Amino acid sequence: MLTTHERVQKIVNAISNEEQRLRQKYPVLNFQNTLGIFILLISLTGGITSGVLYYNGVISAWACILISTVCASLAHELEHDLIHRLYFRNNWFMHNIMMLLVWLMRPNTVNPWYRRKIHLLHHKKSGTQQDLEERLVGNGIANPLLRIMVMFDGLIGLILQRKKFNQQVDCFSFIKVFNAGFPLATLYFIGGYLFILSHALQAFYPEFNYPQWLISLMSSLDFLVVVIIAPNFIRSACLNIVTSYLHYYRGVDNVVQQTQVLKGWFMWPFNLFSFNFAGTHSIHHFVVKQPFYIRQLVAITAHKVMKQNGVRFNDFKSFKHANRYID
Repeated sequence: MLTTHERVQKIVNAISNEEQRLRQKYPVLNFQNTLGIFILLISLTGGITSGVLYYNGVISAWACILISTVCASLAHELEHDLIHRLYFRNNWFMHNIMMLLVWLMRPNTVNPWYRRKIHLLHHKKSGTQQDLEERLVGNGIANPLLRIMVMFDGLIGLILQRKKFNQQVDCFSFIKVFNAGFPLATLYFIGGYLFILSHALQAFYPEFNYPQWLISLMSSLDFLVVVIIAPNFIRSACLNIVTSYLHYYRGVDNVVQQTQVLKGWFMWPFNLFSFNFAGTHSIHHFVVKQPFYIRQLVAITAHKVMKQNGVRFNDFKSFKHANRYID
């Protein structure tokens, strides 16, 4: 009977060995900085191009939203890698330019410099009350209505949970979290709420003679919703649903118990807009310093050894217990 430490080491060794095998077989994987910039340029170009095509009537609104959502999901994976300093670790300028660009592509989030603090804390305190990052997106919430609100609207979730976090989370400060989203998240939520309000007014008062400036504002908001607000709403909703359910909350004693793997055809609508997060994020908890694209490549090998050594797969029973890890 292996100890927990031995099981963790077997998983880490298997993942690391597979990564080294792939790096030797495909030398291009060793050009990590170049690949990071290349992926960033693809995602940035894809998002801008889809917006231009939509503006000129070449593609539909839904096509633009879908393309932009996929591009934003790539940017999120890059941000996660940057938080762990996997690109341009020794080049302050390039590293921070990448950090800024991935934030601009995902304006409904806190800035990546602040997120680095709570994400590194997440690795230390995963599954506990102190894991602010996961609790901000719904992990451990038993009330289904509250959980939906938190997962789909980060601002409302922050407001609704601030009292609880003040009591339970040592590092929590409402002002710090709120300010970490300024100005991008602030503008994002203002734009989103104004869009809803403007269309509600049009629906209830269609005959009203709206001033030209308001009509122009509504038109601009409609465009922004298609190119950046709706894509990031979809991206963050899919990601928050997945991450809040695959992470355990309470009953966690070691890294084997911190996460589960969610696999199956039913996960692909979520994985499409979170870059297979449900199937690969658990790998990251064992080998942190690994780019997201390599996690995809090692997944088959990793899943086999993870399952053999106690990592759970499709543990839907945890959903009933607010993500508690129960033996």
